[in-house]
Amino acid sequence: MRKFQPRALALAVAVASLGSVTTPSFAQEDRLIEEIVTIGTRGKPRSATDSVAAVDVISASDFVSQGGVDTSNLLRNVVPSFNVNDQPISDAATLVRPANLRGLAPDHTLVLVNGQRRHRAAVITWLGNGISDGSQGPDIAAIPALALQSVEVLRDGAAAQYGSDAIAGVINFNLKNSDSEGSVEARYGQYTEGEYQYTLAYNQGFAIGDGFLNLTAEFSEAEATDRSVQRSDAAGLIAAGYQGVNDPAQVWGSPEIDGDIKLWANFGTQLTESVELFGNANYNTKTVTGGFYYRNPTNRGGVYSADGGETLLIGDLTPNDGVDCPVVTLNGVTPDPDAFAQVASDPNCFSFQELIPGGFTPNFGGDVTDQSLLLGLRGETDGGLFWSVTGYYGANEADFFINNTVNASLGPNTPRDFNPGAYEQQDLNLNADFSMPLSDTVTLAFGAEYRNEEFSIVAGQAESYIDGGLGTQGFSTSTNGFPGFSPTIAGSFDRANTSVYTDLEWQASDALIVAAALRYEDFDDFGSTTNYKLGMNYAFTDTFGMRATVSSGFKAPTPGQSNASNISTQIIQGVLTNQGVIPPDSPAARLRGGGPLGPEESQNFTLGAYFSAGPVDVTLDYFDIDVDDRLSLSNDFVLTPEDLETLAGQGIDASDISQFRFFTNQFDTNTSGFDVVASWNTDWLGGSTNWNVAYNYTDTEVTRRNPNLLNDNRVNLIENGTPDTRWNFTANHQLEKVRLLARVSYYGEFYDNEAGGEFDSNVLLDLEAGYNYSDALTLTLGARNVTDEQGCSTNVCGQTPANALGLPYSQFSPFGFNGTFVYARATYNF
Repeated sequence: MRKFQPRALALAVAVASLGSVTTPSFAQEDRLIEEIVTIGTRGKPRSATDSVAAVDVISASDFVSQGGVDTSNLLRNVVPSFNVNDQPISDAATLVRPANLRGLAPDHTLVLVNGQRRHRAAVITWLGNGISDGSQGPDIAAIPALALQSVEVLRDGAAAQYGSDAIAGVINFNLKNSDSEGSVEARYGQYTEGEYQYTLAYNQGFAIGDGFLNLTAEFSEAEATDRSVQRSDAAGLIAAGYQGVNDPAQVWGSPEIDGDIKLWANFGTQLTESVELFGNANYNTKTVTGGFYYRNPTNRGGVYSADGGETLLIGDLTPNDGVDCPVVTLNGVTPDPDAFAQVASDPNCFSFQELIPGGFTPNFGGDVTDQSLLLGLRGETDGGLFWSVTGYYGANEADFFINNTVNASLGPNTPRDFNPGAYEQQDLNLNADFSMPLSDTVTLAFGAEYRNEEFSIVAGQAESYIDGGLGTQGFSTSTNGFPGFSPTIAGSFDRANTSVYTDLEWQASDALIVAAALRYEDFDDFGSTTNYKLGMNYAFTDTFGMRATVSSGFKAPTPGQSNASNISTQIIQGVLTNQGVIPPDSPAARLRGGGPLGPEESQNFTLGAYFSAGPVDVTLDYFDIDVDDRLSLSNDFVLTPEDLETLAGQGIDASDISQFRFFTNQFDTNTSGFDVVASWNTDWLGGSTNWNVAYNYTDTEVTRRNPNLLNDNRVNLIENGTPDTRWNFTANHQLEKVRLLARVSYYGEFYDNEAGGEFDSNVLLDLEAGYNYSDALTLTLGARNVTDEQGCSTNVCGQTPANALGLPYSQFSPFGFNGTFVYARATYNF
């Protein structure tokens, strides 16, 4: 979704405090408020309307005035083409939620902080509702809202300028740089069903010599939500007399977030008249705990039964004594009482119905640590050459845990809580950037970059992956739900690349700006790529102009995508199934069309117009993106005995896997659409109202595929997994001491594969009222989703009834399914 904030785009007429994208103000009358942007250009900063590509500028107040605690959600509320949803049962995606810009994958959007590339998260999204499957994007939620001065969203391909990942666009988070101002903020809110969230945040700027140090600290916690209904099978077990079955047996909701600490610093100082030292750093920690699917004590494979519930799975703890354990048949859900009594009385025979009679629901989560450090020098020579040299290190770790589960092969000796291991991501970036005016109208920029990415899999505790002795009898041989990483899977995988680029900007006339960029990048694993970008901006009058860009781009496969193995548990055709991901160059993968991964390649085209209609400023932007050789996970394949033997030869124990998949460059897509943004001001009712409308339409079509690797269901997910249409309308009315805000948001239809249906569109209403108690203190009350929209029921829009899995709404709802959230906020500025 690209918003052609052409020459007058992104000029920032401030949007509502609760959030709307800052929109264009044109060079006329007193309503002109020019926003200066640095993203999308390597030359001197320009007003957003002078840039050749669309840039949305979002002010800090747009984020702070929302009552939430997650920057990903806050960005979704103000940028219609940005989608992120809750991840209730999604393995590691619960820890770092995948976000989509313009209907493309999370790692198709490059994230910058103060104009410098930020590291990606360690989490690979194994379960991503199709569009995000297998992606490894950055953790946007790691950036606290109070640390932000503004956010720039470049809705254009920018690989020629910034390198890999910038296919859908670029999001640049600008940190505050005040050397004296500060603020303290306290937020508390809760859903109408009782779950709470709270945040305490502090920001302060300090003068350090000839420079500044700006610090932000934020602490927040969020209680887990639950919107489940009781599963019919669990209700049947309770009715049959089973003990220890929870109601609900399975929880659907947002995860619990404990101890979410974010510490950020932004700094800079003059070393000499012409040289400045600058940088930023962060250290974050949090613990995220979510849920998994319920394990039924009559039919869960590898734990309770080996034949779908015909008989109980009985372990013979002394298999060589010549005495067999009895066969225990099930009459519906009731074990044969005589045979089960024999098992219970024989210390050499074992059933998990003895240890955990009511079944179990694992809790899965992780301790997430994120840290980074950027140091740089920049200055200007006597000859007018601007230069900057930076070094950046960023790291993200997800140390997983899974509790209330078993390694069934250990029988009665199994622990119930496990450490299955960790994912780690480390990025090292070295940059040298230069720019200089060649004349009064031409600016040249050039530079070089070295990057090294390393992805590591850390082995878990032995009990999380070993065969405890009962594996040959049909018991699963690892932690049920999220198998631990064995030493044979563990390891570190890295990749280095170098690049050089050049940019040229020409102010051909007062009305015309022309820009060009070229970048060559060489990777040590798959070779090199060269990408270009051409753009222009022409102002026909002071109130009407057009702009356009054409560019090529790419996204390199990450070391994690090229090397990681994993086992996830999914519902496939109504059955809880262990699904493995194996390396793409494994012999088992090669037999199905796998092989070494290559880069995704894109062609981007944009065309936009901006104009004023009386007091209303309008931008209209069209975009078209072709992505070839898209990287994603393949279809699921059934493991054969030969596959098991092959994988065992690679050190991969696939005995717990019934299906497998792998990464492959398997299909092409075309994504096109347009954005419309309009804003105006009205003086009335004793004050002034800022009105803003932002509309986005995005359509994705799979244009080429191998159906053996990408089936019809996956195509439906990629094309329809997020709404085609989104818009919001915001009114922000300011009186002397009172501010009133209302926002209406529309989310179009979307497809949910697990619920099996197309879910209806929804309209949400947000309200907020603020009171300036003094010049320093502001008190705010607000409510998100006032009308308590939770989306269409799975009984109505889906093919999976609510009581089948306990889920009454779509888990992939683009706005969540938790309902109304009411909050209060106090802010003290000093």
